[in-house]
Amino acid sequence: MRRQGLLYFAFFAVFFSVGAGAVGAAVLCDDFVRYCRSKHYVHEAQLSVQHLQALNADYDGLLEQLESNPDLLKRIAPVMLGTRPDDPCAIYPRARAQELAVARKALMEETDPEAAETPIPAWLRRCSQPTRRIALFIAGAGLIIISLVCFTPQEQNLSRVCQGPK
Repeated sequence: MRRQGLLYFAFFAVFFSVGAGAVGAAVLCDDFVRYCRSKHYVHEAQLSVQHLQALNADYDGLLEQLESNPDLLKRIAPVMLGTRPDDPCAIYPRARAQELAVARKALMEETDPEAAETPIPAWLRRCSQPTRRIALFIAGAGLIIISLVCFTPQEQNLSRVCQGPK
């Protein structure tokens, strides 16, 4: 009799916990999706901050070089302003429009379009569909009802427990 009670308790615990988990997942599905998105946005923001810090460090280094070496400004100015350099002995090749278009295309291909999309786990995407969400809720509620109806102590056992040992 004691083994049967332990077996009933084990079945009750398993069925009830799985059912409660399914109902909880169905109810909290939107919150899980929002959590995944916000986690992704925080990660993107951290990457952006790191990128901006690296750019700031590069610009600080360039400013230090400009302050320490004034000739550097003479070499960089024609490139930045788009003018011809004054040095008659040097050859400065100019990029053609085709070469610039190829370089632009290569840079655009480097950016991953999937990186912009929020990475939501596949199981969460499936569970967030309305029909599957309703089915998950009904299945979970069914498991809870089965566990409460089939695996609770019977009345005669309850009366014996309430009266105490004889």
